[in-house]
Amino acid sequence: MFCAIYKSSKKEGAYLYIPKKDDFSHVPDTLLQMFGKPIMVMVVKLEGRQLAQVDVEKVKQSLTDDGFFLQLPPPPKNLLDEYKEQKQAHQRSSH
Repeated sequence: MFCAIYKSSKKEGAYLYIPKKDDFSHVPDTLLQMFGKPIMVMVVKLEGRQLAQVDVEKVKQSLTDDGFFLQLPPPPKNLLDEYKEQKQAHQRSSH
């Protein structure tokens, strides 16, 4: 199975996978409006391939079921929460 990958012109780190290059017919209009103008990244063969940010089986299933797959960037780390957790862990280990 091949798919075309496009990056968003509006949302950093968002990628849209579709089964046929330049065929956005299965992608909802509201999603395309939020995504912005799709910028072609590459066409890939999914069999026997690892993807950096997402499970390839999940992508293939979504392409089959929905006709597209949307990859969003991971949420930003909350540095304050991370600091508090580290501080609590340090306090517990020092007692």
